[in-house]
Amino acid sequence: MVSSSSIAIIGAGISGLACANVLKKRGIACEIFEKSRGPGGRLASRRLGEGTVDLGAQYFTAHDERFCHEVTAWRSAGVVKAWPGRLGICQGETIHYPEAPPLRYCGAPRMSALTRHLAQDMNVRVGCRIESLERQVNGWWLIDDKRQRQGPFSAVVISVPTPQAVPLVAPHDPALVMASEAVVQHPTWTAYAVFDKPLDDSLVAGGDWQGLFVDVGPLDLVARNSTKSGREPRESLTLLATHAWTQVCLEEKPSRIADWLYQAFTARFTTRALPVPLALGAHRWRYAKPSVSTSKSFGKDAAQDFHLNDTGLGLCGDAWRGARVEDAWLSGHQLGLALAS
Repeated sequence: MVSSSSIAIIGAGISGLACANVLKKRGIACEIFEKSRGPGGRLASRRLGEGTVDLGAQYFTAHDERFCHEVTAWRSAGVVKAWPGRLGICQGETIHYPEAPPLRYCGAPRMSALTRHLAQDMNVRVGCRIESLERQVNGWWLIDDKRQRQGPFSAVVISVPTPQAVPLVAPHDPALVMASEAVVQHPTWTAYAVFDKPLDDSLVAGGDWQGLFVDVGPLDLVARNSTKSGREPRESLTLLATHAWTQVCLEEKPSRIADWLYQAFTARFTTRALPVPLALGAHRWRYAKPSVSTSKSFGKDAAQDFHLNDTGLGLCGDAWRGARVEDAWLSGHQLGLALAS
């Protein structure tokens, strides 16, 4: 007999927060446990002096009607703005700009502003790493890295990358283990550079651009953070590496990664020397992108968006629907509806 109606959510990324917001709107209590210093997950940003760099997702798009409705509310709250930037596609020595690009959105004044907005008035415990779960007659109990017990809870939502979910579900549901192990999570190194003045368009091949999708070499995407709506004017670049290159250099020092990716950018795209960066660094995402195809993600059966067993143990996140921010939100949203019903 479960003695608690409260639900535990492990992970304060976009999927976990989407789930929590559904529960909150339906009057169901929940408690969120996040191992990092704040909510956000891969919608993370870093403040560096007068500049801000987005370390994970650089933007997102909206297709599903439910998500579009939510984005409209976020825009009204001022935490999301459209990014009508020129994102070029590098093809050999030329840069091509699509004639009808999708409408892109960014958090304002940084990507993490969105998840902090979603976490408002939520019971979020940051700096709390949950290491194991126990199922008792009175409900679920969570054991953190200090061996403290949290609970009881009527259900547990796990919204973390699948390799981190496996040890939590392994003692309780082999089917959830198999589903989690079937999803590969690719790593990504992200480097950043902050400058003391705007970059002259003549310094960079291709002229007036806000982002570049790269076709060869270690770089996958370059974004100019200051061109995003609602951002500080301080010029900064985010340099995302390819998954393949990251895998080879996974255990390298962040300082070396930052040098390599910055050199790769300047060697290919600059016409002459750039100003010396005020700050240069890198962040490793060990589990950045799931091996789920996004080409079929929209319009999928809602039952495939998450996993929930009859003991109240559930999984949500981009691993179950697709790698987009929208997919992660929909997964958490759908699981929240399932739990509320």
